[in-house]
Amino acid sequence: MPKFAANLSWLLQDLPMPRRLQAACDLGFEAVECRFPYEYAAKELAGYCDAAGLEFVMFNAPPGDMQAGEYGISCLPGRKAEFEASIEAALAYAATLRAQFVHVLAGKVPPNELRERYVDVYVENLSWACAACEREGVGVLIEPINTYEMPGYLTSLTAHAIETMALVDNPNLGIQYDFHNAQLMEGSITKTLERHISSIRHMQIANVPGRLPPGSGELNFPYLFDLIDRLGYQGWVGCEYRPQGDHPASTRESLFWGKKFGLGN
Repeated sequence: MPKFAANLSWLLQDLPMPRRLQAACDLGFEAVECRFPYEYAAKELAGYCDAAGLEFVMFNAPPGDMQAGEYGISCLPGRKAEFEASIEAALAYAATLRAQFVHVLAGKVPPNELRERYVDVYVENLSWACAACEREGVGVLIEPINTYEMPGYLTSLTAHAIETMALVDNPNLGIQYDFHNAQLMEGSITKTLERHISSIRHMQIANVPGRLPPGSGELNFPYLFDLIDRLGYQGWVGCEYRPQGDHPASTRESLFWGKKFGLGN
């Protein structure tokens, strides 16, 4: 049976963080994830997790200057020192939170630039990050992100992630497979999972269109949950979707699909 983690950057947004963590536990989750935890002190977050009895599975490394349109700096030429400092900052959080993974955002290729140049920088920086994280017992994730919502993003297809893993050639590197991104960019989810399940260390779910809860869009999640069970996937499945509505009960109501897994009761 899949095991689910609440994504605190999408679910329970009506609550402050301490209550959000406890509410996730009350809804039946045993683990959480988030995009960027850095507005809270790591010890503070770890204390909230311990109080709620939750595992903190993963989060993203610092993204660069998001106000300037950046979403990751690992592929950007001339940013090596900043990138390495960002990984060290992420590792400090991972150690305190006892997190399994750090997701390293690739970044965007500017228009009219050669993608190959950015791939070379990406591979070099990921190689360094994999070694640094391995020393601390933390895995590195890369995620294909759709270019409809993130134009120019370097790693937008599963094939890109597989190619990157081959170039980095470090067992500490794995794929974060987001069903929403995958359906938008390439479809053929069954074939992709069957072919690449051994490279996938973490999953995230949301339906298409609109990053909806399972059961509210075009993807057949009961089938997909059975598929990942059949394929022997043992990792966490992050619930990274948008509840419909912003009222206090919206997250609980959005878990109608999860009753059979003990969620939302």
